[in-house]
Amino acid sequence: MVRERWGWAVVTAATGTVLIGIGAFWLSFMALADLAARSGVTPGQAWIWPLLVDGLIVVSTIAVVALDGRSGAWYPWALLICGALVSVAANALHAIVAADASVPGVLAATVAAVPPLVLLASTHLTVVLTRSTPNPATATAEPEPKPEAESEAVAVDAVEGEPPGRRERAVQLREVGWSNKAIADELGVHPSTVGRWFAPPVEESETTREMERTS
Repeated sequence: MVRERWGWAVVTAATGTVLIGIGAFWLSFMALADLAARSGVTPGQAWIWPLLVDGLIVVSTIAVVALDGRSGAWYPWALLICGALVSVAANALHAIVAADASVPGVLAATVAAVPPLVLLASTHLTVVLTRSTPNPATATAEPEPKPEAESEAVAVDAVEGEPPGRRERAVQLREVGWSNKAIADELGVHPSTVGRWFAPPVEESETTREMERTS
């Protein structure tokens, strides 16, 4: 139930951030395209410039999250910072150039700087939410079975009336190199008991089996 709520929360948050990012991208796109047209870029090509600037923010943000903690993460970080600075500055300059005379230039520039910043934040949040979603296969994976030696030790403990887990603990200590005496002192048993636990099963000889068949 908790996992289902978590899944719905992630889906809802990711959907909201994507929609917000699309809105921010569109506002920034229109402003940068108009600025490019005012700067001499032909109207048929002006739309490419905002794609270069804001598109760099999107791909750099994804690369930063994907390369988190690795040696090459500095490069997407540099691209992200440069793209964000160019987008914010260009949006602010466009607002100053195209703002109504009754609106202060500082206010217009501040309002125009919001879309690229929101685009940066929403893109990063979307990628983080996507990466933090638990893998269903991992979440529902069955616990690993105990090693065969430990399982057999627990079964023999139950048959012989010994406290469950004592022989299992002995197996673990033996695997890390403890001697029989050290294991016996640790578990509070006689060393011969520990030796009996690890003694290989005695195989019946061919003569004994033959006598049993003829009797």
